[in-house]
Amino acid sequence: MAGGLGLRELGGTGLKISSLGFGGSPLGNLFGSVKEEDAIASVHEAARLGINFFDVSPYYGDTLAETVLGKALKSIPIPREDYVLSTKCGRYGSGFDFSAERVTKSVDESLQRLNVTYVDLIHCHDIEFGSLDQIVTETVPALQKLKDAGKVRHIGISGLPLNAFRYVLDRVPKGSVEVVLSYCHYSLNDTSLLEIVPYLQEKGIGIISASPLSMGLLSGQTPPEWHPAPSELKVACNKAIEVCKAQGKSIAKLALQYAMRNHDIATTLVGMTSIEQVQENVKAAIEVEQGAKYDEELLKEVEKVLQPVKNLTWSSGRDENN
Repeated sequence: MAGGLGLRELGGTGLKISSLGFGGSPLGNLFGSVKEEDAIASVHEAARLGINFFDVSPYYGDTLAETVLGKALKSIPIPREDYVLSTKCGRYGSGFDFSAERVTKSVDESLQRLNVTYVDLIHCHDIEFGSLDQIVTETVPALQKLKDAGKVRHIGISGLPLNAFRYVLDRVPKGSVEVVLSYCHYSLNDTSLLEIVPYLQEKGIGIISASPLSMGLLSGQTPPEWHPAPSELKVACNKAIEVCKAQGKSIAKLALQYAMRNHDIATTLVGMTSIEQVQENVKAAIEVEQGAKYDEELLKEVEKVLQPVKNLTWSSGRDENN
């Protein structure tokens, strides 16, 4: 798995993962239809170029993404121990269920779809939509039993509101939750993840950041209709895209490189569905690893456009403490 991508330690897990991670949500057609052969080819190309971290969820495409990733991993020409596999539990196409019974069954179902005997990391998916107290008293203990059984190696939590992480981590036994997966909080338009980095480091928590393109707002393409961002944020991101286009530059590349320069974050997850996307993203990531400077003047222009909406997030639809 040569290719020049650097490996970073994921908190205290002992796992070393590529600074660029493969996000599996597009494999479930969340951002448009993807041919299965293209999806599989993108996974293979990612592994060939040095990406060793693959993240997915049964929620993406109502199990489709896990199924497609499983097919890709089954035919990948590398040993199982050479890649780090992450999936999730608690959120499904049918809704949310963080009960011990459901998450236990969920892990077995995921292992079958992924064609593996264990996952390296299991995340409670979008915890703010459930009862955080249930996550603490029921879900994490159930996952701990699966860890003892060898079906999962490490336990994490994911979600949008950052204070949900504090709520859970302050209440679970030390070391039981080892990783957080935050999304849309470390990008050109939102760096609020930095506010809790010292807290997470103090607890030895590994940090994964997903969606440096803000779920498509900074992709240079039209974001999906379901995107929950407020209109003023969408307008500002469109203006930033135009600033980059006027100079013949890619805002997606700028956004990715901006996100990856922070070594406190173990990996930045990006969805990829074609060989070309993988190659472009890996090239951009290697440039960061090698210390290449991106266009600082362009960055200043883009940041100026986005400053009025800096750290403007959107509601996940639930009070994260209920």
